[in-house]
Parts: sequence; structure tokens; C-alpha cells
Amino acid sequence: MYKDRMSGIQAEFKRTLSEIIKNDIKDPRVSEMASVTHVEITRDLKYAKAYISIYDSEKMKKSTIETLTHAEHFIKNEVGHRMRMRRLPEITFLLDTSIEYSNKISEMLKKV
Repeated sequence: MYKDRMSGIQAEFKRTLSEIIKNDIKDPRVSEMASVTHVEITRDLKYAKAYISIYDSEKMKKSTIETLTHAEHFIKNEVGHRMRMRRLPEITFLLDTSIEYSNKISEMLKKV
């Protein structure tokens, strides 16, 4: 039962976070090609890791993560307004390179 509840919270958190990044953050330093791929929330709901995949230049990837980290307070407040949670976790934004890695492996396999 606990795993079902946590997976539901994480899925809702991911959906809400995606909406906020796509629709509410109008900063030009945030890539339009950014998407939330995965969210991990600790059991006590104090901390959350948000994995962001960005299909853009290296400079834009760095800029996007820095801007999201700087806007963490705004994002956290928006999540609080949209989700009914007693405790809002501190959000850490991490660059997700798994898609790029899988593309690189696929290209290497095609060459073989």
C-alpha cells in the first residue's frame, strides 16, 4: 500500500512540475525542450529530486538547470497551490542524460 501511495504522489508531483515548467516559467534561460523525466521523493516528503531532460546545447542545459534551481521557491509555492500536501519537499533539479546515453549506445550498435 505504501509503494502505491508514494508512486501516486511522485506521478502527480511530476505532472504538476511539468506543467509549471512548460506553462508558468517564462524565463528565456529555460529551454523550451526541457521535460521532467522522473521524480524521486523521500519517504518523509522532505526532499525531491527532479530529473530534467533537455534536448538543447550544453550552454542551454546548464542555464536551464541553474534557472530552475534559482526559481525553486516559486516552483515549490506553485506545486503547493496545485497539490494538497502537508509538507512540500525541497526540490533539487538534476540533468537527466539517460536519453542521450541511450541514443549514443544505439548509434554505436548501428555501426557494429
